[in-house]
Amino acid sequence: MGEYNDSASSGAPANDARCMAAPGATHRTGHTPGTFYTETRPKIALCRRSGMRPGYDTGPQKNCLRCRALCENAQRLMAKRNITTLFFCQLISATGSIVIVTLGGILGSSLTDNQALATLPVSLMVVMTAVSTIPASMLMRSIGRKTGSALASVTAAVAILLAAYALIESSFVLFAVAASLYGINMAFTQQYRYAAVESVEPRFAGRAISLVLVGAIGGALLGPELVTRGQHWFGSTPYAGTLIAVAGLFGVQALLFLSLGPMRGEDHHGVAEGARPMREIWRQPVFLMAVLGGTFAYGTMTLIMTATPLSMHVHDGYPIEVTANVIRSHVLGMYIPSLVSGFLIERFGTVRMMGIGALALLGACFVGLQGQSVMHYWYALVLLGVGWNFLYVGGTTMLTFTYRMSERFKAQAINEFCVFGTSATGSLLAGTVIYLYGWTSLVLIPVPFLLLVLAGLFVVRNNVLVRRPVSNVA
Repeated sequence: MGEYNDSASSGAPANDARCMAAPGATHRTGHTPGTFYTETRPKIALCRRSGMRPGYDTGPQKNCLRCRALCENAQRLMAKRNITTLFFCQLISATGSIVIVTLGGILGSSLTDNQALATLPVSLMVVMTAVSTIPASMLMRSIGRKTGSALASVTAAVAILLAAYALIESSFVLFAVAASLYGINMAFTQQYRYAAVESVEPRFAGRAISLVLVGAIGGALLGPELVTRGQHWFGSTPYAGTLIAVAGLFGVQALLFLSLGPMRGEDHHGVAEGARPMREIWRQPVFLMAVLGGTFAYGTMTLIMTATPLSMHVHDGYPIEVTANVIRSHVLGMYIPSLVSGFLIERFGTVRMMGIGALALLGACFVGLQGQSVMHYWYALVLLGVGWNFLYVGGTTMLTFTYRMSERFKAQAINEFCVFGTSATGSLLAGTVIYLYGWTSLVLIPVPFLLLVLAGLFVVRNNVLVRRPVSNVA
């Protein structure tokens, strides 16, 4: 740190046009005013003296107009780079998840004689995701989101290759182990939206979340294509080629994560605001509502989506191509709204958009009760996707209103554990309920929980955290 002085040995004239810091003002960089250079990798401006990347904490530097403008410009460039990288990472993760969800129950059914266990591998995957959420958050707090996510991608590649080997060996147990291992990666996948939030200004949180989720549209197109076209790529083992191709994509994803730039909260140049006890955070009605919204959005979606391939292909006898098209439409319904959902949240607020999402999920249950034709499945699954998007993106955005940056990892970990604990329960129930009671009973299960969400949104609608401008959120 140094003091700005117009008589410094640098010879810089007073009131240097490149640096308008007032004489005597503390200048964080402590270098000749206006002396900056641009590093070629990454392409962001750095302070020559401190070597510091321009960040979100302007601190005393706010007195220097040149430094501040440079920081703000570099911040925007880094945000675009991070969002673009996360977009493609989301595309790859969505591709892998769609392949596993589409084939999980079908391959499980072919590998075991006990059809009640057909969806067990997918269920174990979701259980492992829930179990891994808190360790994933703690690991990323320790080594950073970039390194933690890259390690998770490598884990996913290994898991998918193990699943392919399980098919070759016709081993249900090994396939279940591979699916469980893949669940570890999914715990990190769900953190992409928080990385997006921390790459932009707080007022753009909803927009950042939705833009990253748009990447899954590519996964919705690529995943089913890999399922149908890769069925016979590897010798006489159906779908082994599909899994090997997905493993290669996760290798690419690991490299993409290593290119991520710095995020808000990673560098603290000022005094960090103290973290509150978790019980104080839990006491906030808005925090509870955000957790409930995300939890029941994901729980409802997982329950019905996991059961759909089993109900359509195994019980109703529809071809795998028809089943894959329904799943594709569902996933498009999940992620196409992300093109506008972030902007709609900025315009209408989280409470309204979450309410619309809950109503759409109730509509999916209602359509599911009307019959089991292909069109009934299609309309129910599309509504399920749209409802999930609005409720889940809204819930995640609402969650960011309730914690300080110093509290983000523990608050996010608790939310993810609740979301994926419920999702695991829904996935575990799916196969058993379909096998014992059928499709109609299954789509009735989410109804009371969605009504609870609507009641909770009515209660918090006037809370100061959801009524204040998003730009004021810490």
